[in-house]
Amino acid sequence: MVLLAHQDQTLKLVIFDVDGTLVDSQHHIVEAQKRAFAVFGLAAPTRAESLSVVGLSLNEAFAVLVGPDGPVEDLATAYKDAWTDLRGEVGFTEALYPGAARVIDVLRADPAILLGIATGKSRRGVDRMIETQGWGGLFQTIQTADGHPSKPHPSMILTAMAETGCPPEATVMIGDTTYDMDMAVAAGVRAIGVSWGYHPPAALIASGAEAVVKDFDDLLVTIRTEH
Repeated sequence: MVLLAHQDQTLKLVIFDVDGTLVDSQHHIVEAQKRAFAVFGLAAPTRAESLSVVGLSLNEAFAVLVGPDGPVEDLATAYKDAWTDLRGEVGFTEALYPGAARVIDVLRADPAILLGIATGKSRRGVDRMIETQGWGGLFQTIQTADGHPSKPHPSMILTAMAETGCPPEATVMIGDTTYDMDMAVAAGVRAIGVSWGYHPPAALIASGAEAVVKDFDDLLVTIRTEH
């Protein structure tokens, strides 16, 4: 089904990842993992290892870091507890990347664009971000780790398209990891990578990104370019 914004304009669904794409949460993620590992007397992963699994759901991320036979669920619980504690500490704010808020404002004002989220974060974490940024009611579809298999399974994007009525050819996924790009390819939608996140541009291209943008101005142009 193709929806019309007005007369001859087809709606486009623009789906954003959160961590590493809209929000710079790397210090929060690394520290929360470090504290979770410490609970079980385990050596913390390196910073590179910590950031390499951003985008996966928590259980899948910890399974990568400690192996499937490790204390995966317990680590995930300890990580959530550490994340909550960090929110009350100075120096661990989750700031938007420069330009993110402005581009979201530009896109929200375009009647031909619907906005969505597809993230490995919990719905509670996403709701907190939306409240903090004053983005209530802005995203027409929000898909989180709570209700889907981990990326790169295409479930989040497929559900977002079903909820908005937008077909694959009118949908674009924007993210910073190979998991985002692989998910987009699996769902049959456009994949745009961002260079400021947690996986290198070459890896994003290898996973199917049609482009890797250098900043949010570049992203805006790329979104509006017909594929």
